[in-house]
Amino acid sequence: MARTALKALFVFALLALACSMAALAQEPQSQQPEPQVRIEWQEGPTVGHLGSIAELSIPAGYRFTGKEGAKTVLELTHNIPNGRELGVVIPDSASGPKWFMTFEFEERGYVKDDDKDKLDADALLKSIQDSTESANAERQKHGWKAFHVTGWEHAPYYDPLSHNLTWAIKGRGDESQESTSVNHSIRLLGRRGTMDVDLVVAPEDYAASTVQMDSIIHGFSYVQGNRYSDFTKGDKIAEGGLAALVAVAGIGLLFKFWKPLVVGVVALGGLIKKAFSSIFGSKEIKMEDPNKGAAQG
Repeated sequence: MARTALKALFVFALLALACSMAALAQEPQSQQPEPQVRIEWQEGPTVGHLGSIAELSIPAGYRFTGKEGAKTVLELTHNIPNGRELGVVIPDSASGPKWFMTFEFEERGYVKDDDKDKLDADALLKSIQDSTESANAERQKHGWKAFHVTGWEHAPYYDPLSHNLTWAIKGRGDESQESTSVNHSIRLLGRRGTMDVDLVVAPEDYAASTVQMDSIIHGFSYVQGNRYSDFTKGDKIAEGGLAALVAVAGIGLLFKFWKPLVVGVVALGGLIKKAFSSIFGSKEIKMEDPNKGAAQG
């Protein structure tokens, strides 16, 4: 319960920060120059290292940045880094859908998949909706706008061969009766926890972006010793199974939804456009690929 309360407080703090930025966006902007943004991108084809835990094979047409770059990307999109972020991938194109994928490792322990054939999508959706509405009641006390989960875009699906759990949820704010955002999440099971992957994208670009996202996920692999199959008796076992991963994500759902949802919020529209301009624009720098010329082991 204490852990849940802490997560809820984190969500409320994040939303308070976002609302304060919305207020600032409506005030006259000072003439101070914008700070220079430095994001070190590796251009594909390359290998992106997610700490010492996993690797990503980055194909041509995409870019990867590691832990420090991921922190900058989160800050540009008005998200608070939590220290678990390990990388970000974006398309290397000035045109086409604008999206980015975040990679964070949660050291929750080995997640058993015994319930893979017992995932109750209806029950999980109701749990997430209830958690979201409970959070809305608290948000109302602070004068914050409500957010509502409207249904599954894709119900939870587990691939027992790759040990990947995927789901996508639709949501909307009070301003619209239609779903205005999609939160697409993947949990890649490993020996000591899960690599949590989230797609951040404008709703209208979601369908096209998931195809590109899948191509990136196919290039993911845990390094030896961290794979799901490397489990050894005595390793820490995570609390709950696959269903718990979805339910726990529901607790922090407003945080995850806030990233894509905020793209469509008028008050923050200008801020987000600036953020994506900084991520995809001319201010970024390209680093020398650290994998080139590396000794073969």
